[in-house]
Amino acid sequence: MSARAISEASGKRLLNQHLGATSGAAQCRYASFHEGEDWNKIEADNPWLKSEKLVVKPDQLIKRRGKLGLIKVNTDFDTVKSWTADKMAADQKIGKATGKLRKFIVEPFLAHTQDEEAYVCIYSQRDKDVILFHHEGGVDIGDVDSKASKLEVNVQDEMVVGVEDIKSKLLTQFKGDKDLVARFIECLYKQYVDLYFTYLEINPLVITNGKVYVLDLAAKLDATADFACRAKWGDIEYPPPFGRDAYPEEAYIADIDAKTGASLKLTILNAKGRIWTMVAGGGASVIYSDTICALGGADELANYGEYSGAPSEQQTYDYAKTILSLMTREAHAQGKILIIGGGIANFTNVAATFKGIVRALEEYQTLIRNQNIKIFVRRAGPNYQEGLRIMRDVGKNLEIPLFVFGPETHMTAIVGMALEKREVPVTAPAASSTANFLLPGSANDGNKAGSSRKPSQDLSKASADESAARSAALAAAKSGSSAGALFNKGTKAIIWGLQTRAVQGMLDFDYVCRRSEPSVAAMVYPMVGGDSKQNFYWGHKEILIPVYKSMGDAMKNHPDVDVLVNFASLRSAYDSSIECMGYPQIKTIAIIAEGIPENFTRKLIKLAAAKNVTIIGPATVGGVKPGCFKIGNTGGMMDNILHSKLYRPGSVAYVSRSGGMSNELNNIISHQTNGVYEGVAIGGDRYPCSTFMDHLLRYEAQPDVKMLVLLGEVGGTEEYKVCEAIKSGAIKKPIVSWCIGTCADMFSTDVQFGHAGASAGAAEETATAKNAALKAAGAHVPSSFDELGEEINKVYRHLVDTGVVVPQDEVPPPPVPMDYNWARELGLIRKPASFMTSICDERGQELLYAGIPITEVFRQDMGIGGVLSLLWFQRRLPPYACKFLEMCLMITADHGPAVSGAHNTIVCARAGKDLVSSLV
Repeated sequence: MSARAISEASGKRLLNQHLGATSGAAQCRYASFHEGEDWNKIEADNPWLKSEKLVVKPDQLIKRRGKLGLIKVNTDFDTVKSWTADKMAADQKIGKATGKLRKFIVEPFLAHTQDEEAYVCIYSQRDKDVILFHHEGGVDIGDVDSKASKLEVNVQDEMVVGVEDIKSKLLTQFKGDKDLVARFIECLYKQYVDLYFTYLEINPLVITNGKVYVLDLAAKLDATADFACRAKWGDIEYPPPFGRDAYPEEAYIADIDAKTGASLKLTILNAKGRIWTMVAGGGASVIYSDTICALGGADELANYGEYSGAPSEQQTYDYAKTILSLMTREAHAQGKILIIGGGIANFTNVAATFKGIVRALEEYQTLIRNQNIKIFVRRAGPNYQEGLRIMRDVGKNLEIPLFVFGPETHMTAIVGMALEKREVPVTAPAASSTANFLLPGSANDGNKAGSSRKPSQDLSKASADESAARSAALAAAKSGSSAGALFNKGTKAIIWGLQTRAVQGMLDFDYVCRRSEPSVAAMVYPMVGGDSKQNFYWGHKEILIPVYKSMGDAMKNHPDVDVLVNFASLRSAYDSSIECMGYPQIKTIAIIAEGIPENFTRKLIKLAAAKNVTIIGPATVGGVKPGCFKIGNTGGMMDNILHSKLYRPGSVAYVSRSGGMSNELNNIISHQTNGVYEGVAIGGDRYPCSTFMDHLLRYEAQPDVKMLVLLGEVGGTEEYKVCEAIKSGAIKKPIVSWCIGTCADMFSTDVQFGHAGASAGAAEETATAKNAALKAAGAHVPSSFDELGEEINKVYRHLVDTGVVVPQDEVPPPPVPMDYNWARELGLIRKPASFMTSICDERGQELLYAGIPITEVFRQDMGIGGVLSLLWFQRRLPPYACKFLEMCLMITADHGPAVSGAHNTIVCARAGKDLVSSLV
């Protein structure tokens, strides 16, 4: 998540610490009071509370507190205490939200006149910051956007504003001390940039007695900048919106999330609700919530959350255990529902994450049975067959109602089953085995209902056509005549980072697409000791790919490379991308990392535009052009690539925000049409470097693309540009669109979904408004995500019937061998162990000592003797034996010559040896 609201007290603390004396700002004096705190202690820490007139108000992200009667002014300390007690005693209803007031801020009352009040606001947009100023402030300011003067600061390396600009553009109607206010705004904006604010509003700003006073403040910080600003910020709390209490379990999951490269999110919406979710993927988690709400479950939806980015078994266990602990605290008369859902994973090992969930289910099996909890599972991706088998087995073994489905079932179908809106199949459809992709004809498994391709009768002709197409693509790449295309069969890439699994996946994709040579030219990793080579597979053969310490060396030695796939961490992705754009040969960059600060991203956008470079991301899995090129882990494992027919182009091009949902789109489109021509996930951040329109216009210019698919989401306004393009005729091809996040309209409080950009700041940013606008503009919009596939099929069938799409022969791909390690992971092969040990077991996520997990060893405080008993004797020895082992270690710990000689003598004597033997 990026833009997150902070309390008024936190905002004023930051301004106190960083504005400085030259700003002309008076220090903000305030005292914070939380429910349950001792007023006497607060009074002792802030003596002015007893001697001055005061203002008190709740500090819980509530807008327009003055109009709501939630501010008490010009009062004394005793009245403050009684007023807060009265407010805390009763429920408060604000908008759609009902909740308790638990936190207040108390400040000195500043006597002033109305004409001394002003208004200032700073907020960020994709290409600029905007500063608003109005010479009048207070609760009755009204429509400030239409009244206020505006100063725009374009994104640049040094974002500053000068006093003269402020005077000439913002203070023309201000009658007071312009020098003072201009200096204040200059300093305020500097701290806005330096402290990574994304929004900062002060209303009123009072200018009196030669000082500027900050009375009421609302602010948001870019939380992803924590690594850059922690020293400046100090401890920052991000409170929940009014109407939703903060739970310690949310903080626990947030702490785990902060310590891992995976993504773990949890928001409690209704702790007494009967519908709980545990969904993999930021986009998928929103779609499941949408579907639950659309089917009438909004009032019973207990939580929103997601786990993604390949969390470990232990992390998934902690996440699942947390949800189950909340879910089973009290029973529900109708029983409860747990939906364990997700799309088709790109790189997450489904079986590994499910093992963590199974451990949690086993711990809570009694409560699950007693509280009549039904569990519905739908998942796909790497090793999903083993994961689903594990889940089916645990359902049988624990005797709990657990229903399991794979990619043969629509992603959200289990929601309808759980809410009894559709029947649960008596027998789940059998999923194809992962091993099938080893067979030469396995990909050509007959025509699906939506496929228009016919089985090939002339493979030699097809092969010749492929060769001709490849030659044409390479020629187009060299001449630069491939209009609008980012990738072709001649595309070469450099990979930043030692992402061997992703590189092997790209090479396997190249091979199955019948490319003449690999798409990966080299890898770059500055942390290696020096240049080297790494071995990979190209079909059955092994090849070597160079690894460079310097990006400059990689570019120099591979001048045909025009794509960089950047796997750098969120801390170094910006610098490495900037460095990459210094080489004119690079035309496309994919930035995979999530959590890059928005100020960094906005600078990347500007530089990329100046250098005519397309950036996909950040916070993305990338994109795929079937038959040509794929970025990193896009498309998932080989079985999914073959299942979705990504080894050859279709006629449908899509663009999505969600990387996880791109795989689901591949699946849907391959079932409902002749397949994907190209697909890009632009990323879930507020400011993705490339936009929907950038890619849709590319697709519009591609003659082989016959229809478009757009998967948008709540937050932002980019979809309205698509509406204008449809109306103006810039987009003429039929487009099927859907914006996820319709559930947000039904929540009583604001919810920040998994993607940083998935939060509506205004009515037009809601998914419902966008879907209506797209439909009115002429896009094909289904009534829900459930019907997206049907809508795509309807548009595609019309194109076939009118001759726009002509069915082509299906060319089966070449077989791709499976890596030994992955085949062993799937249980497809076995091999005698090279060596065996009975001391410990290092398989899995946790060490086992004689079957006892290492965490249990520490929990029971077994000590060194206990550990040795498990390792050497394979059982728990009695305490006296463990003590004896520890005594032996104490004796042998000192290896000085006298002690060691004495020890050897004792040992030899006890063993019946002579004195000389102790020295040999």
